[in-house]
Amino acid sequence: MPTRDKLTKADLAELRRSALGTANPLGVAADLAEAAEQGRLEDPDDAGDALTLAAEIAEIRARPDAALRYAEQAVSAYPSGEDPRAGFARALRARALFRAGGRDDEAMAELTALRPLLRTQPDAPAYVSAALDAGGRSAIAEQWLSEAVDAVLNERATAAGSATSTAVDPVVDLGPPDAPGVTFFLLQQRHRVRRNLNLPHDRQDDLADRLETQLVRRAGERRDAESDLLFWPRGEFDRLVAEQPALAEVYGPDWDAHRGRLEKELVRLRDAGQAGLGVFGATVAGLTAFASRRDGDPADAAVRAGYAAEVAARPSARIPWPPERNDACWCGSGLKYKKDCLPRSRS
Repeated sequence: MPTRDKLTKADLAELRRSALGTANPLGVAADLAEAAEQGRLEDPDDAGDALTLAAEIAEIRARPDAALRYAEQAVSAYPSGEDPRAGFARALRARALFRAGGRDDEAMAELTALRPLLRTQPDAPAYVSAALDAGGRSAIAEQWLSEAVDAVLNERATAAGSATSTAVDPVVDLGPPDAPGVTFFLLQQRHRVRRNLNLPHDRQDDLADRLETQLVRRAGERRDAESDLLFWPRGEFDRLVAEQPALAEVYGPDWDAHRGRLEKELVRLRDAGQAGLGVFGATVAGLTAFASRRDGDPADAAVRAGYAAEVAARPSARIPWPPERNDACWCGSGLKYKKDCLPRSRS
């Protein structure tokens, strides 16, 4: 945990990226909860996000009691349980209730209340279906996602004055490559759940594949114009170049070079007038899974571009840039930015 009196948004972003790799992740979760309780957040509105991160860490580390406590505190910290930001915390609460044993009805009630978000929030299909998976209710996840997909496609067809989604080839607005719309994520999560359930490929699975192909193609069209801004944390980078040696030419021969390339690209984009910059945390498992879905090679430029677009669409993957000079570096090294990646743009 950072040692300064108050935690900044940059601190929370760094902890979201690095907490599970620390020696004591559960200690980090407890510290986050304590910081929220004691008002040691630079922005008090971050209390819900800090507690949600604590709940996520505890849930991943199989501590359902702690996860439930932090998740309930997180929901209470948001202005309202209906606040869109509270959705993930409520899903974590449901997961903890499933794992606690004997509280499945409460978990299902929580997830049923979140069900309408499937049609409006891009993140909801992932966190609602993951919670149902954790409770052994993947078949319900498939039903909910299927019904949400039908509803969204029918709404769009009606608005366009065309037939409903039972048409042979419904028209779907995919959205920009760096921010696909909710329909894409609904179809993607439905496709994932159906694969895990060994269900036969249907028309909506075909649509999911087709949209993913569009995303890969459109992202690939941009790859020569700009960097994908994928950031591989140290352990992921070492694994990446070990498994895909050819990618050392793309992302750098070592981790220092990788960070230097990203820092220089971010400076270039800033100097060109772009705002709201950041990098996107990547994993080898994520790239490999994306390539597998596309029957492609992880080293292929179009596959990597598609994966980059998918990652960039996840708010949780974004690492804001630049941090303040004396704040923790964006790369998660634990050093101050001015002592680590800031000088790399000048080398």
